[in-house]
Amino acid sequence: MSKQQEIIAMFDNIAGSYDLTNRVMSCGIDIAWRKKACQLAFKNLSKDSLNAVNIADVACGTGDMISHWQKNANKENVKIQSIVGLDPSEGMLNVARKKLPEVEFVQCEATKIPLESASKDIISIAYGIRNVVERKQALEEFARVLKPNGILVILEFTKCENPSFLEKLMGFYTKNILPFVGGIVSRNYRAYRYLPDSIEEFLTADKLNSELNAVSLKPLYTKAFSASVCTLFIAKKL
Repeated sequence: MSKQQEIIAMFDNIAGSYDLTNRVMSCGIDIAWRKKACQLAFKNLSKDSLNAVNIADVACGTGDMISHWQKNANKENVKIQSIVGLDPSEGMLNVARKKLPEVEFVQCEATKIPLESASKDIISIAYGIRNVVERKQALEEFARVLKPNGILVILEFTKCENPSFLEKLMGFYTKNILPFVGGIVSRNYRAYRYLPDSIEEFLTADKLNSELNAVSLKPLYTKAFSASVCTLFIAKKL
């Protein structure tokens, strides 16, 4: 089994407890991060696009980000014409379909998106890009599917270079406390041991922005939240 298939199988295994575990571990603070991501994405679209926005949420998991797109579109008077969730884990998609029966969900990997070129105004991927083994191929797919001037939204846990004291404390929590709590709630310690390990192996924010530039996705906004635990990236297709 390839590394990518092992990651997908892991998410299949924890799908049933995924939402509860995330709420417990984040104390709900990720809601503010997702809200900010939606607001900035809408702000950077052309006014003409706001009457018929087409969105694809990659690595959608159980559909959390899709719910935020819907809620924030209503608040911002933005009309979503279409929204589709894409994820390689059938277990995650089964949960998403029960939560959001009106939304279309498609099982696929981020490197092979079955959508037409230049068909989406917004592509989002929340806490999923570090799980993609062939990241460059995925970024190229995002660029292909986005319309010209379309917006890419990435929310991700990123590695911090030269961390401050507070950032070191948060790093200790992520590496030592979070896997313990996640393991208790999900009954799968190995899956939540993977989280801090995957962050440690992931890129810094600057390096990810360099990779975005390399595929003609121009970074517009990069912001770290909560002692650099999470970083929001907004980029535009050139």
